[in-house]
Amino acid sequence: MTRPRAREAGIWFGELPTGPRNMITDVPGVAVGHSTIIKGRGKLVPGSGPVRTGVTAILPHKDNIYEQSVPGAFFDMNGCGGLIGSLQIREFGLIETPIMLTNTMSMGAVAEGTIRQMLRSNPSVGVDGETIIPIVAECDDSYLNDSRGLHVREEHVFEAIEKAGPVVGEGAVGAGTGMSCYDFKGGIGTSSRLVSMDNGDKYHLGTLVLTNHGSKEELRIDGVPVGLLLGQPGINRPEQGSIVMVVGTDAPVNSRQLERLARRAIMGLAVTGSCSHNGSGDIALAFSTANVHDKSKHEVLLTDRLLADRELNPLFRATIDSVSESITNSLFKAETMEGRDEHIVPALPIDETLEIVARHGRLVRGR
Repeated sequence: MTRPRAREAGIWFGELPTGPRNMITDVPGVAVGHSTIIKGRGKLVPGSGPVRTGVTAILPHKDNIYEQSVPGAFFDMNGCGGLIGSLQIREFGLIETPIMLTNTMSMGAVAEGTIRQMLRSNPSVGVDGETIIPIVAECDDSYLNDSRGLHVREEHVFEAIEKAGPVVGEGAVGAGTGMSCYDFKGGIGTSSRLVSMDNGDKYHLGTLVLTNHGSKEELRIDGVPVGLLLGQPGINRPEQGSIVMVVGTDAPVNSRQLERLARRAIMGLAVTGSCSHNGSGDIALAFSTANVHDKSKHEVLLTDRLLADRELNPLFRATIDSVSESITNSLFKAETMEGRDEHIVPALPIDETLEIVARHGRLVRGR
């Protein structure tokens, strides 16, 4: 039986309407792809397996992003995580590669694979054009995965980028394959919102998360302390970290304003109960597709169209609600997984969860 998404099961995430898919790909042009690696079972043989890992690629658009970069920003609430390319994002406020997600010790392989994939369509790079600094973020999946094996290869990076499309797999797929969330199986989750402005303009905002954070006792769904009320014990991982949150929009905002959106992603994380543990890397990236910067035009004066700061409140609300829904979707869609050394991370028990939420008067089926 297919596990439902959280909203389909009757969980409420605010008043704003979703996009048609309720995925980050509701932002026009955005595409997401995964490469999932599952091999072997039983006792860990460091360097050999078992393997429970993968790669996820978020493309702000399907054109040449090196030639047509988009405004971007990031915010690290808790810096116990990695984000390759962060210095360039901070300096120029632009994103010019796909945003790649993977496990901690495969960041280097994914960075190189992303560069090699982009070199195929950009022959001027490193010759008479600028070099490439890829964007790669990570979470640690070593509770289930043989992280020492460095099992992510160039072909997995190529697969994730080349298969990117409008339908986003959730749960234990791609970079989320070996991840855990609030002591249940987590991974990839996504959601979106349609935002109407006072002047009648409408924009899309979507989020995608890679969840690997939190302890069971923290988990809240629509304010209900579900984790405390669920009967089964947590899995007792050494560390309760981390999470990567990606926010995409077609609203005309610049890098400074995108950082403000990225900061609100952390509030969406807090809605689901996390206190941002000591060893957790809690990182948010944000981009806008509204003002593409075309390298070939070489403008001396940029004239981007921008929202006034006073108009950002609906986007803030959309970010918070969408992130909390994305995190919950990562739990609802992920199935129980056994990894190395017979470590088992159980799926969130949906029926029991819904019963608890309903008991607190918060289930809104059909809303």
